[in-house]
Amino acid sequence: MKKQEIPKNPQAKTGNNVRKKTPPPQSDDSLGALHHFPIVGIGASAGGLEALEVFLRNVPVKSGMAFAIVQHLDPTRKGIMAELLQRSTPMPVVQIRDRMKVEPDHVYVIPPNRDLSILHGILHLLEPTTPRGLRLPIDFFFRSLADDLLDKSIGVILSGMGSDGTLGLRAMKEKAGVVFVQEPASAKFDGMPRSAIDAGLADVVAPVEELPGRIIAYLNHMPLRAARTDQPLEGKTQSALEKVLILLRTQTGHDFSLYKKSTVYRRIERRIGLHQVDGIATYVRYLRENPQEAELLFKELLIGVTRFFRDPEAWEYLKGKIIPQLLAALPAGGVIRAWTPGCSTGEEAYSLAIIFKEALEQVKPAGSFSLQIFATDLDKDAIDKARRGIYPANITADVSMERLRRFFIQEERGYQVGKEIREMVILASQNVIMDPPFTKLDILVCRNLMIYLSMELQKKLLPLFHYSLNPSGILFLGSAETIGTFTDLFSPLDRKARLYRRLDYAIGTEPVEFPPSFFPAVAATPGQVTAPKPVPNLQTLADQLLLSHYTPAAVLTSDKGDILYVSGRTGKYLEPAAGKANWNIFAMAREEMSYDLTGAFQKALRQQDAVTLKGVQVRNNGGVQAVDVTLQHITTPEALRGTVMIVFKDVAAPPERMATGKPVRASSRSTRVAELELELEQVRHELQTTREDMQTSREELKSANEELQSTNEELQSTNEELTTSKEEMQSMNEELQTVNNELQAKVDELSLAGNDMKNLLDSTDIATLFLDESLNVRRFTSRTSQIINLIPGDIGRPITDIASDMIYDELAGDAREVLRSLVSIEKPVGGDGRWFLVRIMPYRTLDNRIDGVVITFTDITVSKKLEAQLRKTQAALEKRIVEQNADLEERSEDRFRAEGKRGQSAKTAGAARSRQKKGETP
Repeated sequence: MKKQEIPKNPQAKTGNNVRKKTPPPQSDDSLGALHHFPIVGIGASAGGLEALEVFLRNVPVKSGMAFAIVQHLDPTRKGIMAELLQRSTPMPVVQIRDRMKVEPDHVYVIPPNRDLSILHGILHLLEPTTPRGLRLPIDFFFRSLADDLLDKSIGVILSGMGSDGTLGLRAMKEKAGVVFVQEPASAKFDGMPRSAIDAGLADVVAPVEELPGRIIAYLNHMPLRAARTDQPLEGKTQSALEKVLILLRTQTGHDFSLYKKSTVYRRIERRIGLHQVDGIATYVRYLRENPQEAELLFKELLIGVTRFFRDPEAWEYLKGKIIPQLLAALPAGGVIRAWTPGCSTGEEAYSLAIIFKEALEQVKPAGSFSLQIFATDLDKDAIDKARRGIYPANITADVSMERLRRFFIQEERGYQVGKEIREMVILASQNVIMDPPFTKLDILVCRNLMIYLSMELQKKLLPLFHYSLNPSGILFLGSAETIGTFTDLFSPLDRKARLYRRLDYAIGTEPVEFPPSFFPAVAATPGQVTAPKPVPNLQTLADQLLLSHYTPAAVLTSDKGDILYVSGRTGKYLEPAAGKANWNIFAMAREEMSYDLTGAFQKALRQQDAVTLKGVQVRNNGGVQAVDVTLQHITTPEALRGTVMIVFKDVAAPPERMATGKPVRASSRSTRVAELELELEQVRHELQTTREDMQTSREELKSANEELQSTNEELQSTNEELTTSKEEMQSMNEELQTVNNELQAKVDELSLAGNDMKNLLDSTDIATLFLDESLNVRRFTSRTSQIINLIPGDIGRPITDIASDMIYDELAGDAREVLRSLVSIEKPVGGDGRWFLVRIMPYRTLDNRIDGVVITFTDITVSKKLEAQLRKTQAALEKRIVEQNADLEERSEDRFRAEGKRGQSAKTAGAARSRQKKGETP
């Protein structure tokens, strides 16, 4: 059933009133004021590291709580979980050592290859007893936490595969602890959270980041229980509790008034803390305004804590001795009838069916026998789960692999009980304190149900169970339950196993009360038709007349003298003793026969023949009546075996002998007789006084014994509430083991890649600096510390707070610009005679998310020096070239002039030769 989530707004209205907002604790005084500071057990598996980091990140610095984290770790590798989680919280995170004391505001992490337990606030590490892959460390620790903190235990289930933690949460719920579960939609792996929710164990279901706040809100509103541990409820509280029970009866049809008030009140307190209301009076109003809360409280009161083969030794005794005896007493083809009231989700009913099948194979009877089991419970949802017969994979801790193979079918998310076993069990919804019981039973299995019922109701149920069983039937109780004072109804077969055999008494000291009579009778309404009176039977009336007038008075007693049946008029021989009513023959017998009757009674028990007291003188109405008293130890019929029949018969007084002899002798004899009678009267008086003193002492001792027995029963019930049944180690399913192996391979690959990257960065000799989105130092290479004054302690500090030898005031601004534009920046920067090429790039994750910047510093000092030399050489060369060019130009110009002159001369000479050829004169 889906649990109702607590409203996130602490100012949620309740009726016309608004609850006051409770501020989160700011110091140790907020929660540390409790006598025992809260210890929160956290279970996580696959995907749990991320969930744990988010959880711890949302825990206040001074919360006053301690956290114990249990994860599925590789037993062959060194645990690094503490170092990983330390990054997420300022609280100290330590790996647990044996006998480490838990302190508030600390986080404790389980080491690999160990099981974790807690005793009186001290953590203990144990060697695992099951092979790797079959361990359930979360269940183991949660059960230990429930035993140690009882109703103050707090369990948290985060991301993980499988169903580890579910059985441990059941133990917490049995002790009235509280359970917080991560919302499956927000978990990377929803197996463990969904298993806890489907089992109906989750009180709060929320995203992981909200869980710390929900826990703190619950603790701040949790009622202080130390003052009311065993104190009676105050008048107003008692009145409010009764109103809650009335509302429950009105809306669900079930009356919890006969349940233990302490158990009911404790469950109501949990709901008060979860809803953060002021007290039970306010909760009554909340219950009236929210009808769905009645259903949730109803589920809360039905403590469905069970498992397969709980207390294995008792089941083995049942299989090896009890069932073979029942089979031997049955004719061929017989049917063994069994009833398991309060069966919850059916584990114990199916356990009985499996045990019966194994006993049949062991005994191998000649005929065919069958078993019919009636399994009933008040919770209809539990009955529906039992009908499906599907259970989580972690039942392997209680059911052997051989039984799983033979009697179960493996499903996708667990195991289903086989059809052959399911057909033996008839499941039905029934209220054992309101509905008629099943009868003619051979076995009645009622385990850990009566411890939640009041002592008055327990004293009514045990005679009812006696009535329901066949002669020599078997009653199977829980490890903390006994038959109490009903030793005349049941005899123990094995006290440790809590197995009892029905004693065959046809006549009991008190009539059996059936469930409708457990509650006050309702007066008939006007006009209601009443059943017609039966017609008197003539034979019955005649028998009654004969018994009252013509049959001697008699009484039937137990072997202890308690009167079971009275026949005829016994008033002349018996009378009630003064003081508290006592229906014992020795207390009611008249004083004249009391002494003789005691001796004769013991003699009758020792021998088979009847014992008769002749002529016992009994004073009656001023006279003396002689009575013969006959005592017979009854051996047959079987129903009356062990009882004693005492018959009273009046006889005539012997005639007085006539006095003879002389008057003087007669007078002397009469005087002597008078003296003897006086002496006898004194002796009788003293004897009567002694008897009265003995009777008073006996009544006081009997009363003290009854009080001690009642106290013992209450202590046994309290012991059941304060301790949980021992459970073996739970196993991890194969799918989780496969995933763990794959995750471990990924971790190995990541480790190898990290080593390669480190060697790569070291080999390049490039200074690299990693900054997060806030420009805080995340990581840097050793080469970077030669440029910027960085030390390992600077991780997490802003880069602007760290001195540098470079003249680069725009470093932070350029880094922010890269985060904004996602465009890389590259520029040379100098300082202290050195030059570096600074490249700023965005830091991209594998899922293409920007998570800071990467800055590399490449030393270009040599290049800068070469560049300067080249520039200087280039300038000299350019100057020389300019000078050479000027000289060449001058030379070219002179040559040009010279060539011009030579050309002019040649031209003149040519002209002269031309004219000469033409015969011209110059």
